[in-house]
Amino acid sequence: MKVQRRNFRIQTLILNLVALVMLMTTAATHAQRLPGTENGEWRYLGGDAGHTRYSPLDQINAGNFGELEEVWAWRSDNFGPNLDYFSRATPIYVDGMLYSVATPRRQVIAMDPATGENLWTFRETPTIRHSRSPRQAYGKGVAYAEVNGRGVIYITTPGFFLWALDAKTGLPLENWGSAVPLEGFGDSGVVDLIPHLVEDWGPWQDYVIAGGSYDPNYGIPRELGMVTASAPPIVVNGVVVVLVGHQPSYGQTRIENVPGDIMGFSAETGEFMWKFHSIPRPGEVGNETWENDAWRFSGDISTWAPASADPELGLVYMVTNASTVQSYAGHRPGHNLFGGSLLALDVQTGERRWHFQIHHSDQWNYDLPTPPMLMDLTVNGQRIPAVIQNTKQGLVFAFNRETGDPIWPIEERPVFQTQVPGNYTAATQPFPTLPEPVDGIVTNGLTEEYIIDYSPGLKEQAMVILNSYNVGGLYVPALPFNHENDYANNVGCIGGGNVISHPPVADPDTGMMYVSHHRNCFAPGYMSPTNGRDRDNPNYATPGEGGVTPNSTPTTGVTVVDWLPGGGGGGLPTIDGLRVFKPMDNELTGYNMHTGRHAWSVPVGPTLERITSHPLLQGVDIPDSGGVGFSIQIVMGDILVQTRAYSEGGIQNIPDAPLTLNARDKNTGEILASVPLSAPGQYGMMTYMHNDRQYIVVQTGSSRTDQPGGLSAFRLP
Repeated sequence: MKVQRRNFRIQTLILNLVALVMLMTTAATHAQRLPGTENGEWRYLGGDAGHTRYSPLDQINAGNFGELEEVWAWRSDNFGPNLDYFSRATPIYVDGMLYSVATPRRQVIAMDPATGENLWTFRETPTIRHSRSPRQAYGKGVAYAEVNGRGVIYITTPGFFLWALDAKTGLPLENWGSAVPLEGFGDSGVVDLIPHLVEDWGPWQDYVIAGGSYDPNYGIPRELGMVTASAPPIVVNGVVVVLVGHQPSYGQTRIENVPGDIMGFSAETGEFMWKFHSIPRPGEVGNETWENDAWRFSGDISTWAPASADPELGLVYMVTNASTVQSYAGHRPGHNLFGGSLLALDVQTGERRWHFQIHHSDQWNYDLPTPPMLMDLTVNGQRIPAVIQNTKQGLVFAFNRETGDPIWPIEERPVFQTQVPGNYTAATQPFPTLPEPVDGIVTNGLTEEYIIDYSPGLKEQAMVILNSYNVGGLYVPALPFNHENDYANNVGCIGGGNVISHPPVADPDTGMMYVSHHRNCFAPGYMSPTNGRDRDNPNYATPGEGGVTPNSTPTTGVTVVDWLPGGGGGGLPTIDGLRVFKPMDNELTGYNMHTGRHAWSVPVGPTLERITSHPLLQGVDIPDSGGVGFSIQIVMGDILVQTRAYSEGGIQNIPDAPLTLNARDKNTGEILASVPLSAPGQYGMMTYMHNDRQYIVVQTGSSRTDQPGGLSAFRLP
């Protein structure tokens, strides 16, 4: 009898092992990974070509994470006087070397992965067009490719030059690109991107016919526009795809600018290959969405968030910003394709394979902040190559990345309309039925469920305040300063927040996605007529010349918009400093993307002390709502690695609690182990295997703690 029972146990064990192997084989078949993290490398800004920020490495795991030690630290302020507090440059690791960029000069740095020692640096010779760039400090990194067996680093600079550098030496490639007639640029290794951008653009052609000429030191004349770069290029199947940046639309006052056309160049030679018109010309798809012939003079449609790609499909995916003057659209009525859109382009030709406009005619600063995320999903038993797009609003969109078909239905729903004379708002906006929004307030609005109710008296006061407002949803337009409504202002709510600085991550093996977010409700400021008077001062000094900072670089164009924000009206009243809605300042949510539904949500940190110690809340049990510092993370092996960032946004006071780098359970969000972190995290992190040792590198820095931008590397003893 004992022998039979033993045999039964052995048979059961064998059957279980067979089932486990079959399950693992099936999972591997249905969860094909995109390239970038093989052999312990991290070849793209987001790890793999799908920008999941995932690595299969598991030498560091839940069992030993608490033993991690900081083994080196690197500071960006060694490379210039500007403290790069807001560095968004995630390093890449390839062929035994680390590469990143530093400071507003956007110097390229090659580092020893074991020690953080600088191996070589490259810095572009200063130009006036660099000093005019409004995106100097936001270089997010570099791109890499192998060309004829040689490693090459590609970088787009704030002055809008594309460089190709030998990955081992940092020297510009010979016989690549073309000569730039400026001192210090040499005859090879660089492409001046501006001539390719503007050569077929009507306002530039008119400028040349009128006797204008091109100055490669200055760039585009200010009355025509200004162009820069924020994200690095991406190299796919031998093509370098260049992304474009502009002055933020919310800071503009004039309606003209240069369009942010997307361009492709040969990775081998630097030869120009193709250009996609981000503002479509007559005869091109979407031109009819630019009423008032606004396609002739409108600009921007930046692609300043990084791109992702599927090399097997030969497609590159990117998201776009709004057009000129983001707070008012009366000069550019219509949906304004391809603004606020997810684009899939053929990487060899630049032809549009498909697109989806996430929001029409943006007037809310809802530019798409994060790269498209690519991974395979199994939805209702069907395997789908997916692309997932997170938004500032807190909506999540999911598509078949080959066809552009929505995985779940997307509905066009009516939204509030503008009351500003001459303005334009779209009648409807897209809302996905799934995936679920990150916060229910996104689709439900500020309903009674979300009004502060920690005591009956607080709820009553909040209701009295809100009864004086017109409470709406995501797409709430600003009112004119002299409106005659019987309510004070509109109120809108979002659930995602500015996820530029805390991008979502995913595990392509399990289909789980992890999103950091927070809740906010607001009353927009009023709009005032400009009467043709510009708020900009054209007599400005460039940064470093005793003048303004990069963020106050003056606007471009010549025609002042009819209305701009002004006249007060912004913000919601509080109850003695308490918000009228229940706060959720810092939350981390895990999604099962096979179903499009939340798997779990946890607050990141305790409720702020200024809330818990408030006199009106004495004796009240306040639920955790997260603290200051958005959550940033990567996925590796069996854990979600996470810390907090103080660098941007949020509430001003900084908690006294020590900073930690945490290992969280991927299935629950629970913290499993922690180690001290010497400076606040920032934007992202990455991991790699070097000489059989796994490292985690955290981006650090914060203006609030006077910590310059830098990197901290951890490994096991």
